[in-house]
Amino acid sequence: MTSTDLIPAPSGIECRADSPGRFALDGDTRLDARPGTEGVARWLRSALGAATGLPLADGEGPRSILLRVSADVERELGPEGYRLSTDGSVEDVAVVIEGGSTAGVFWGAQTLRQLLGPDAHRRAPIGPAGQDRDVPMVTIEDSPRFRWRGLMLDVARHFLPKDDVLRYLDLLAAHKLNVFHFHLTDDQGWRIEIKRFPRLTEAGAWRSRTKWGHGASELWEEKPHGGHYTQDDIREIVAYAAERHISVVPEIDIPGHSQAAIAAYPELGNTDVIDTTSLSTWDTWGVSPNVLAPTDNTLRFYEGVFEEVLDLFPAATSPFVHIGGDECLKDQWKQSPAAQARIKELGLADEDELQSWFIRHFDGWLTARGRRLIGWDEILEGGLAPGAAVSSWRGYAGGIAAARAGHDVVMCPEQQVYFDHRQAPGDDEPMPIGYVRTLEDVYRFEPVPPELAGTPAAAHVLGTQANVWTEVMQDRSRVDYQVFPRLAAFAEVAWSALPAPAERDFADFDRRMAAHYRRLDALGVDYRPPGGPLPWQQRPGVLGRPIEGAPPIV
Repeated sequence: MTSTDLIPAPSGIECRADSPGRFALDGDTRLDARPGTEGVARWLRSALGAATGLPLADGEGPRSILLRVSADVERELGPEGYRLSTDGSVEDVAVVIEGGSTAGVFWGAQTLRQLLGPDAHRRAPIGPAGQDRDVPMVTIEDSPRFRWRGLMLDVARHFLPKDDVLRYLDLLAAHKLNVFHFHLTDDQGWRIEIKRFPRLTEAGAWRSRTKWGHGASELWEEKPHGGHYTQDDIREIVAYAAERHISVVPEIDIPGHSQAAIAAYPELGNTDVIDTTSLSTWDTWGVSPNVLAPTDNTLRFYEGVFEEVLDLFPAATSPFVHIGGDECLKDQWKQSPAAQARIKELGLADEDELQSWFIRHFDGWLTARGRRLIGWDEILEGGLAPGAAVSSWRGYAGGIAAARAGHDVVMCPEQQVYFDHRQAPGDDEPMPIGYVRTLEDVYRFEPVPPELAGTPAAAHVLGTQANVWTEVMQDRSRVDYQVFPRLAAFAEVAWSALPAPAERDFADFDRRMAAHYRRLDALGVDYRPPGGPLPWQQRPGVLGRPIEGAPPIV
């Protein structure tokens, strides 16, 4: 490994091979945490201390690692920017990490960890505890391109235990990603404890069986699947994320993708159209026709849900609340006398405007409580709620329209950054879904489309996120396989100031990945190897949902 094998690539790096002397972390190295950086010092001592066996005691001195927030760095590089020097030329200390904020210091600490080599990502030393650790002589100045650098993880289709979620927060932090979009509810499961509505988890968190595969698969896993996070679990996840400067965006799906909630509380459904008491948590994939009824009772129910959600996700760390709003089939509303009466009562034109009314209600409700609503780009249908932000998933079009209308946008187009989609053609990919999107394809993804580039509307692109839907990811290992190594390429797209997609140096990124695979190995990530899936990563005979003729990368 060389000092330039960093991922994501920093804005500027100067290798100081001519610096005098030899620099190594050793048993005498101390952590000098200036005001505001104490949390970073705790993390650094925990992570590097575990991997190296070094005590990294508090204190100043010529062999210390100095952490501090700097107004100069904030002015020059922004609040998440940092300056890292390991050549001993600054204040006669071993390492100086200055950040524009505490978050900037933390990202600098992540870079220091990479500079120490792959074994710095282990949980215990693999050599003699406390041995010296060489650090390259470098000066780095770095800052992110986007303020929203995220990953959406769906735990509704397949539940991931709390410890697996905490692990993913560590993996996000290691790649300088700062938003965790937590998809907590869907037709196939409700994953968050709501104390005033206990049946949401007693009934809605479990399904009797699960489709094995996708689309035309005739296979089933004939056993119950489910689970949920208690409110204390959620508090722990949010606090763990905050320590790593990650904002958690909870998603509670309305008015579609709600069959698990309706199965738990049948009065939430369109009872004048179907017998909602016969519904159970959905056991297959796709889009359920069972959507929420547009009644006052439904509004009050979800206001109660969101009251508890807001208490669990404080505004300081979770300013955005995601309400879904996607794939709401409107057939039941068209058939429902109660829904049609609601449309007439409100003076609406059609069912699209009824959905817009639903979204606008919660936009106002959340705004009054100091939060911002964000939803999938279907919330544009029937009129976008004032102040709402958009997750643009059906390509760029929704994001372009929203940004031009003055709404903030997170770009996450399915065609480029859905990591449930297969990584290569061929029958050996496990349960292949969707388009083929290789590591290089992800590296050439551009969050700001040409239609917005250079225009005032481009400022409304908050950033980007990759989305991970888990219909065919039954456990942590399968999630790892789909997410990695592509998350490394995505992280560089979200953080680094890269040239236009066609001009990006994928060969250099691929070279740096040789070192990064060793970091992933040290972190215990079951990534897809460059040569293809290992035998135990394949799922022979289990059908996926291939989409042929994928649109070109733009």
